[in-house]
Amino acid sequence: MNRQGQSPEPLENESPESDSLDGELAIQEAILDTEPNERLHELIEQGDPEQVRSFVDSMDETEWVSIISRLELKSQVALIRQLEDDVSAEIIHRLPDEMSTEILQSLQPVEVVEVIDSLPRNEQAEIVSDFSDSTQQAVYAEMPSEAAEAIEELTHFEENVAGSLMIVEFLEFNMSSSVNDVIQHLRANSEAYSDFDVQYAFVTDDQHELKGVLRLRDLLLARGSQPVSELMIHNPIAVKTEDALEELHHFFEAHNFLGAPVVDPDGRIKGVVSREIVESKIAENLAIDLRKTQGIVEEELRTMPTLLRARRRLSWLSVNILLNVFAASVIAYYQDVLAEVIALAVFLPIISDMSGCSGNQAVAVSMRELSLGLVRPTELFRVWLKEISVGVMNGFALGGLLTLAAFIWQGSLTLGIVVGIAMCTNTIVAVSIGGTLPLLMKRMNFDPALASGPILTTITDMCGFMIALSLAAMLLTQ
Repeated sequence: MNRQGQSPEPLENESPESDSLDGELAIQEAILDTEPNERLHELIEQGDPEQVRSFVDSMDETEWVSIISRLELKSQVALIRQLEDDVSAEIIHRLPDEMSTEILQSLQPVEVVEVIDSLPRNEQAEIVSDFSDSTQQAVYAEMPSEAAEAIEELTHFEENVAGSLMIVEFLEFNMSSSVNDVIQHLRANSEAYSDFDVQYAFVTDDQHELKGVLRLRDLLLARGSQPVSELMIHNPIAVKTEDALEELHHFFEAHNFLGAPVVDPDGRIKGVVSREIVESKIAENLAIDLRKTQGIVEEELRTMPTLLRARRRLSWLSVNILLNVFAASVIAYYQDVLAEVIALAVFLPIISDMSGCSGNQAVAVSMRELSLGLVRPTELFRVWLKEISVGVMNGFALGGLLTLAAFIWQGSLTLGIVVGIAMCTNTIVAVSIGGTLPLLMKRMNFDPALASGPILTTITDMCGFMIALSLAAMLLTQ
């Protein structure tokens, strides 16, 4: 295979099989010569879809994200156009949301529909919901009306409720159907149902109101003339479309189900929500909260423009530097004490850091319990009582260790008492603030993941420095 992607003229004793082998060897040689993303870029530029597909097929699926994410947008779009739709859909599914949205919005609406067509409806809705309003309408216009209506309905649900998480591909049969009717229907539509991950079918009335659940194994063992209404499990447990993520978490904790039917307020079945999807969404939300505590407010990838990344980070860091100036002002106020007892300067960062660690542990627990619905924003006093007991125990332990360290290093029991008391007291303050601050922020409709960290750090630093330096002024400068 030459650089232009054209096979050389075959020799008289060559067969088509040898041409294919030569092509594969050429690709393997290219693989050895350049970096994967550079090789893929060259193949895309050559405009030979067969070579591109062969190269992508040679990659492990876990390599896709790393290699494709390093291509320029123009090359990413060209790649999606040159691959089979199901492969393109898998790539889009694996790429970060912001990157996949940018790629898809660079395609024509009809191309978007072709790429996402093989994905489940809930994943299609998740993708389309990130588009601009104009792009959404253009994509809907290229879809069959039934599919467009189903996806549009899913996008109207609030985030993190059962309606936005449910799978709408499920088996539904009228309660008047017989076993033979159901089996014949399944056989006639076997190709359409081949991707359905189901062990149950749902039995409904003429208004699609959920009446029962039918186990497929019971269906196979039943008489052909038997009505499914005699086989189904009556009064099945279901969740509502508006049930929040924490309610779904509690539901699956209480019931050992892999999935549950989702019904609207009138009892009509709308979809199925799985335990796996709920757990995955909880983990995703926790990861987002963790990034927010570190100041990554929006999704950030190193393939994004440097100026954009710097601006997003700076908006959080600039607030932090102002808060740290307040903390440093405490040291400035006691600078004479610090000059007289210079050894104290060694312990101030320890007191600040350890108290911050204790406070962040409390923040993490409160954030976790808030996300799971285990605690309400109004339960400030209950949470504070729970944290204060831990803070007292850990405060005395850490304070004792720091007292011992100061005494061994400087031989001064008074210095040890000063830093030990400061360590103990500030630990109690830190866990009290760390445990209750996320609840307070949530109650005030602020994002607790974004605001708790900087406020906690500032307060614990100021308290730690003030306690240590004021005690030093009283006990060490006489």
